[in-house]
Amino acid sequence: MKNIYLAVGSFQKEVPVILKDTSGYGYKYADLPAIFEIINPIMAKHGLGFYQAVNGTQIKTVVFHIESGESIESNTDIPQGVQLKGMNDFQVLGSAITYIKRYALSSLLGLVTDKDTDASGEQTTATKVGRKDYQAKNKQGKEDGIDPLKDDII
Repeated sequence: MKNIYLAVGSFQKEVPVILKDTSGYGYKYADLPAIFEIINPIMAKHGLGFYQAVNGTQIKTVVFHIESGESIESNTDIPQGVQLKGMNDFQVLGSAITYIKRYALSSLLGLVTDKDTDASGEQTTATKVGRKDYQAKNKQGKEDGIDPLKDDII
């Protein structure tokens, strides 16, 4: 298991804080496409991949090391019998699956989305990237022939 742990550790050192720049449902969050856009190239750089699948009443999230086949996984229950105002059962299920995928993947990879204000003190970090920031830096970096994911660029 040392290969996947080394790769995930290297990934975590490089991945930026992801801004919660999508609004909906009364709060702000980092949506899945924004998370994927930021993490996928960094995961590939470190030989990592992932998949998420509905498995009965759970979402199975697997992060794997491409070369060694080593993996880490988690299973998260999909809440049953939830009712949301203005949504039918299928919409509620789709919303729950998307929500769980976002947070299960973030948890398994150790992603930080925005600042943590749950504790008594507020954590601060130097690097925060939202989808628009990432797209702009990535485009400019490609045009300049540099790696936009380096700490001093983003």
